Amino acid sequence: MFGTCGKSRWREPFVERYQKESIEFFNPQVADWKPEDAVKEAEHLANDEVILFPVTSETYATGSLSEVGFSILQAIRLDDRRDFVVMIEQKLNDDLDNPIARKESLRARALVLQHLKKLRLKNVYVVSSLEEMLEISIQLFKAAQIRSPLARFNPHNQ
Repeated sequence: MFGTCGKSRWREPFVERYQKESIEFFNPQVADWKPEDAVKEAEHLANDEVILFPVTSETYATGSLSEVGFSILQAIRLDDRRDFVVMIEQKLNDDLDNPIARKESLRARALVLQHLKKLRLKNVYVVSSLEEMLEISIQLFKAAQIRSPLARFNPHNQ
């Protein structure tokens, strides 16, 4: 679960549902983030089977939008069997009142979203709500479980 951090609480229903369904997950949002946490985040970003990237209206999202770009570079690899689910809200909360940061954030959000829609990658899903993201992520986790035993037959894994 990547994407918007800070004071955001979007992860709470995801954590609750994943725990209920016994789905393993990584939550990068910690009370006291330290630079060494970046190592753990990078490891999960490079290896987890399902990557979620909600970019909510709660922040300018400079970091989250950058992470989306790096992740899509990984998704383009033809041998990648991982799935990426992205949601980019196209509005910002009113309390984000820095006019320059606001303008740049809205511009970046629009550009990233349009580029994602044009890529036509089979392992990138663009959703419009957190509810859609949650439901799709559960289906993708189930699909990953089905694919997992088949990995031993793939010559790239040997």
